[in-house]
Amino acid sequence: MDMTDLTTRVNKAIDSVRPYLQADGGDITLLNITEDLIAEVRLLGACGSCPFSIQTLKNGVEQAIKKEVPEIKEVVNVAE
Repeated sequence: MDMTDLTTRVNKAIDSVRPYLQADGGDITLLNITEDLIAEVRLLGACGSCPFSIQTLKNGVEQAIKKEVPEIKEVVNVAE
């Protein structure tokens, strides 16, 4: 599996939801894609401390990524 292509596609999916996060004072960055196809991200700014961040991650970000990159099994937030 081409991890460079996978990373590009995941970043493209993240870019599609980024404006919504930025509108609320937050952001997101892709840290890593594991060998078992879990995308590790970090929620930044307001998203990092928002009590709804897990819902945003699972219902927004993860769904957008899985729609564009069905190979991804899960998206998890990695705290600083």
